[in-house]
Amino acid sequence: MSSSPIVVQRDTKAWQLQVWVSFGIAVFLCAVGLAWLPGEQLEQAFMVMGYVFCLSAAFVLAKFVRDNASASRRGGGDTPMWKLVVWGGFAVAMGLTGWGLLSMDINVTYKAFLGVSWLYLITTAFTLAKMLRDRHEADLLEARLQGRREAAQAAAQSGSMN
Repeated sequence: MSSSPIVVQRDTKAWQLQVWVSFGIAVFLCAVGLAWLPGEQLEQAFMVMGYVFCLSAAFVLAKFVRDNASASRRGGGDTPMWKLVVWGGFAVAMGLTGWGLLSMDINVTYKAFLGVSWLYLITTAFTLAKMLRDRHEADLLEARLQGRREAAQAAAQSGSMN
């Protein structure tokens, strides 16, 4: 019985670097935009909280979607209430942050900068979450394969001793 080797697909180092650099640039641009945000301190605090809420909600949503995709293959999944919390939290975070940004009495160009950097942050967060999850799953697969190889070697050695 011949078995073909199982290849564990991994992202290239160049792709991983690009993802991390893009996420870092997005965080930097958002931080710069929020640090020099004109207006009242309450508005500034609202926008910072909104960006952090959106970032957190994006990572939670990415994990939720990926978990449910693999759970549906296994016949499981999250409860409908958790689905509502995750999707609702993401919608509320994006909606309130967008509303806050549009409602602020600041220059249109500044709003555009904040809006584009905010959306860039969200897209890079989803990409980063996917890359990290892919790496984790590849590590798990390699560990399982290594365990099988070791078990097969141990069985072969005990069989040859008998």
